[in-house]
Amino acid sequence: MTEPIIIIGSGFAAYQLVKTIRRMDREIPVTVLTADDGHEYHKPDLSHVFSKQQTADDLVLKYADVFADEYNITLLTQTVVEHVDTQAHCVRANGQKYFYSKLVFATGATTFIPPVQGDAAHQVMTANSLTELRALEPNVRQAQRVAIIGGGLIGVEIAMDLARSGKSVVVVEPNTHLLGTLVPEFVARPLESQMLQLGTTLCLGESVVEVNQQEQSLSLTLQSGKKIAVDLVISAAGLTPNTNLAAQAGIQVNQGICVDTSLRTSASDVFALGDCAEVEGQIRPYLQAISLSASTLGKQLLGVDGGLTLPAIMVKVKTPNYPIYMAGDIHSAICWDINMVSSGIVVRASDDDQQLTGFVVTGEQVTQAYTLFRQLSRAI
Repeated sequence: MTEPIIIIGSGFAAYQLVKTIRRMDREIPVTVLTADDGHEYHKPDLSHVFSKQQTADDLVLKYADVFADEYNITLLTQTVVEHVDTQAHCVRANGQKYFYSKLVFATGATTFIPPVQGDAAHQVMTANSLTELRALEPNVRQAQRVAIIGGGLIGVEIAMDLARSGKSVVVVEPNTHLLGTLVPEFVARPLESQMLQLGTTLCLGESVVEVNQQEQSLSLTLQSGKKIAVDLVISAAGLTPNTNLAAQAGIQVNQGICVDTSLRTSASDVFALGDCAEVEGQIRPYLQAISLSASTLGKQLLGVDGGLTLPAIMVKVKTPNYPIYMAGDIHSAICWDINMVSSGIVVRASDDDQQLTGFVVTGEQVTQAYTLFRQLSRAI
């Protein structure tokens, strides 16, 4: 009997790969090993659960047993992979050995928690998965004051959602403006105004150095010495690809697990995709990129050669009070065309030949996003 394709992980990347494989082959053995409960859900929905008064169960699209039956896979939940032997084509999980014909790392990424001191540092929580959301839910219900560490893409989405649900929110961000690595300051300022109107406190150019227990609440000490009393601290300070398992197996890793455009790692018959994968030196943790990667890899696993080509990708900041859409490269633009009106901002970035290289649209002007995206796709 042919050994199965083994996929480590059960997130969006893993399940997109399963769907791709099954569109082409209903019978080839596929085994998924996952440390969590294996339910299928839409990860971007995590940032809106509180304002919608939803629970983790509300986000489940298919329960694990239903998904496994529908796609004819062996799905082993609560199964922690402890070791990968690329020479023997074998993984060890929960003390058992599982042999593979092909192995795929879809191990995702872990929320980065900045190093903080204090007797309550261990109480900093995260919201990067359904499992983490389940742990977070009772704490959010009980909390009135919430601190978010990080004012990037995920941080602002969670902060706005919590503020819209009636919580008192403070955002601590080392950059001098929100979305510091994504957009220019003049684009971020209207978003900051919207956050302030919701009652959110913004501590920009600051970082958390201590989290201490103070009676029934938590006390945050910022780099400036300022102290803030809150009931809950959530880190949304970026993601760190989960590469330890691959590195221990002798597979080449950098920021992520290094793969070529065929999603192959440095080990024979071993592949990686999703938030854990670094494709030709780049990590692309966006749904469109992951979907295209899954399509490419599914064909590879079934013997159809081909390489991954990523088009321009649109990034959406899901902040309902002030949405932001962006695509392409605006940071290295030669020319900027900026149109700022009361209903939003349109930024077009271009090169020496006046070719569109990127754009940002905000507020009500996001209606222009798809027209600009088509222009950008043609230019690229």
